[in-house]
Amino acid sequence: MSTATPPLPIAVLGATGRMGERLCALIGSAPDVILSGALVRSGSPAAGLAIGATLATDRIDTALGGARVAIDFTPAGATLANVRACVERGVALVIGSTGLGAAEDAAIADAARHIAVLSAANTSLGVHVLAELVRRAAELLPADFDIEILDIHHRAKRDAPSGTAYLLGEAAAAGRGVLHDAVATVERTSHPAVRERGSIGYASLRAGDVVGEHSVVFAGSGERVTLSHAATDRGVFAQGALKAARFLAGRPPGLYSMADVIRG
Repeated sequence: MSTATPPLPIAVLGATGRMGERLCALIGSAPDVILSGALVRSGSPAAGLAIGATLATDRIDTALGGARVAIDFTPAGATLANVRACVERGVALVIGSTGLGAAEDAAIADAARHIAVLSAANTSLGVHVLAELVRRAAELLPADFDIEILDIHHRAKRDAPSGTAYLLGEAAAAGRGVLHDAVATVERTSHPAVRERGSIGYASLRAGDVVGEHSVVFAGSGERVTLSHAATDRGVFAQGALKAARFLAGRPPGLYSMADVIRG
């Protein structure tokens, strides 16, 4: 009698998007998981076509049928409906969508009472290791070190600063024991634009086809510490999201993070 563990059925929401296509291909090549559902936008010409081991559908109830975990890389406007559908069907959920607002954050927090949920603006494992280093550096360095965060992305990036930049800023604020929103400086177009002591500044560049680069600069008098991460292939986000899906499978309801995934 075989005792082999059956592959983990995963649904990809946003299967024909830039990240969704990477995920579907990655799942199709991994022996321990299977693509059980692939959601595309309503009216998409891809609906009904084969994607890996399943057929694409624009109906979320069909996409979630048989799935134990869903990975959502749809635009932020679809997040609320996707969260509700996963709660109704008891499907754990990894959310990699960016640009989420207060309504989405509240829905995710409520969903975590019923299912295992992980929401991350960046699913790269390296970025979350960087966040830990940033938090520790902010804790160890004197408060008179200025903190500046720079993010560089491709020309089509919709949000600025990026969600990852905010993740790093929040890590720095946590290291200093301050509230992020009380010290964050996102724009300096007003005059005078003099840096406020203790603030965490942000700057964003959008150009070319840059996948994603983030740097956190701690600048003191006579010395500077810079912590950086560069993604050169979007595949790292798919790999991290799939690792998160494996982590969530079988977990009790709750709100998890990529830091939890890294620690195992």
